Amino acid sequence: MIRVIFVDDHAMVRAGYRASLAKVADIDVVGEAGNGEDGVKLARELKPQVVLMDLHLPGISGLEAAARIHQHDAECKVIALTGHNESPFPRKFIEAGAAGYVTKDCPVEELVQAIRTVAAGGRFISQHIAQAMALDAMTGAASSPFDLLTKREIEIVVALAQGEDMPTIGKRLHVTAKTIASHKYNVFKKLEVDSDVALAHLALQHGLIEASRKKPR
Repeated sequence: MIRVIFVDDHAMVRAGYRASLAKVADIDVVGEAGNGEDGVKLARELKPQVVLMDLHLPGISGLEAAARIHQHDAECKVIALTGHNESPFPRKFIEAGAAGYVTKDCPVEELVQAIRTVAAGGRFISQHIAQAMALDAMTGAASSPFDLLTKREIEIVVALAQGEDMPTIGKRLHVTAKTIASHKYNVFKKLEVDSDVALAHLALQHGLIEASRKKPR
């Protein structure tokens, strides 16, 4: 039996996936969480074989949560479950130690296949996403300006774009506000933006955040 937990801040989404997977004999949904911090804690407590992780979460992003889960237990496999497929997230997510990447509109059969594949030690990326990644690698093209950023810089971009201030981000990531400011300077330089508003607009345009998560300033 493959033990699975969901991490998604939409209760209706979690309920839908739970209902779909309840019909699969070899998969057992043992828990769910509504944010990244709780997802990391739950993974440590319940020790599932697979974590289905939304990327756009309140607090730490799915990218950071996946990295923390992988660092604590490399045997726990994380699959990104997201509404976006055209962003720097597929490559960054795999670099963070995740084993799979599928979109939320994928058929249940594909999700089941992804769970079984990563639980068995393999890697699963939806075909159209894998093809896009392979094409970018062959041509050397950057599909998004955010491909220029490190995983930590991506995490900070998401937080800034969602309206968090630097002291709050620093406290959550266990670094100083000065360190966050240094990362922010590097991000602005790489992306050629000059304000938080411009950064948020670019992040929204390339799928790093959802419009519903951008907080008014």
